[in-house]
Amino acid sequence: MTTNMPTDYQTIISCHQLHDLLKIQSNSAQYSKLILLDASIPPVGKMKTPTKQWPDFTIPSSQRFDLNKNFSDLSSPLPHTMPNVEQFQQQARLLGINNDSQIVVFDDLGLFSSARAWYMFKSMGHKNIAVLDGGLPAWLEQNLPASSAELNLSKKEGDFNGEFAAAYFCTHQEVHKHIFLTEQVIIDARAASRFEGRTAEPRAGVRSGHMPNAMNLAFSDLLENGKLLATAKLREKIQQVNNEDKPMIMSCGSGVTACVLALVAELCGYDHVRVYDGSWSEWGANHSLPIVTAK
Repeated sequence: MTTNMPTDYQTIISCHQLHDLLKIQSNSAQYSKLILLDASIPPVGKMKTPTKQWPDFTIPSSQRFDLNKNFSDLSSPLPHTMPNVEQFQQQARLLGINNDSQIVVFDDLGLFSSARAWYMFKSMGHKNIAVLDGGLPAWLEQNLPASSAELNLSKKEGDFNGEFAAAYFCTHQEVHKHIFLTEQVIIDARAASRFEGRTAEPRAGVRSGHMPNAMNLAFSDLLENGKLLATAKLREKIQQVNNEDKPMIMSCGSGVTACVLALVAELCGYDHVRVYDGSWSEWGANHSLPIVTAK
């Protein structure tokens, strides 16, 4: 068996590919570049909570990427906002992540919060990070090795040294500037019923509806059984809301599934994509910002 560990997975990796990488690592002590991160978070709204989840079910040697605590700015009133460089860097090092690590991130819903972890690392300048297509459900469905969480993984502190690129994110002020202009497209990843304001928002104090002139592309419409559609189909979906290949601002409920849209855009070869970090949790709670509701 070859001992060359591929380190060029930067968007999506299949269960088969990950299984091969794990076999290479287990048979070659000199390679320890592969880091597995379980980035699962509880679903919101009407999403069904998975029955097989951390810590009882995970991929062996995985570590917890705690998006709700360690990798969020807890000083912010908003959920899941990007922490500062120092916090992100410290927490990544505690997970044994190095500058040359090949990271694979997954979640227990198929493809949900793992894309947020992927996007955060990309914004910190780490290229070799990929999302497991289908996540833990696909892994278990293929009867690949699973275990309970290894709470005492022996990991040396990593040397991860991030350099944050602010251009990956945008503020509500920037979004407000673009809602009445035409050079950028604002795309909302929430379900159509939430986008249209026909159902109440799951977070208290947040209005129902959407930003003026925003387009709706529910992240769930990009998936089938938790796995991404074929790239050609994904490109068609994006073109339905952005047929002129304009720069895009991705939004959602709290900046999590907006990153699914960002992942799909990168897979399809689109540049000039940003995520509105506060997303609807911020916009919908700020009564000075305009919204459109169902008639």
